Amino acid sequence: MIKFIVIPLVLMMSCGSTKTKQSSPADDSVVAGFNNEQIGKDSLVKDLPGKTGPDFAVPLCIKNKLDSFKLKAIHERPQKVVEYTYKGQKVYYVLMPCCDFFNEVYDGNCNFLGSPDGGITGKGDGKLPDFFEQVIHEKLIWQAAK
Repeated sequence: MIKFIVIPLVLMMSCGSTKTKQSSPADDSVVAGFNNEQIGKDSLVKDLPGKTGPDFAVPLCIKNKLDSFKLKAIHERPQKVVEYTYKGQKVYYVLMPCCDFFNEVYDGNCNFLGSPDGGITGKGDGKLPDFFEQVIHEKLIWQAAK
């Protein structure tokens, strides 16, 4: 009798824990306006030939954060990272994969500033209530391949 309970329970618990047929991390990054043949598999705009200088500089900690996204399960990876100017400083808005996640904002030193939207209510954590009214100079930094 116990085997009729234990075996199905073990099977149910093991379902979903095995990761198979996921795309390789190196193939999941693109930059808007360019295709993967132009930029390589996981380059940023800064790394493109002829695209250098202060307008294309991305802080190392943000690059490291982008690399860490590739280690997450596909359904947990952010959709894109957008650079904005917010109250005079460059910030990086991380758009998460679904509405229940908080979308995160980091400064150039990867300090977490808050979540202007997302979460169960869709209104974020309340730390940046004026974020979308104050941001200027939108620039796509990274986007997950579709």
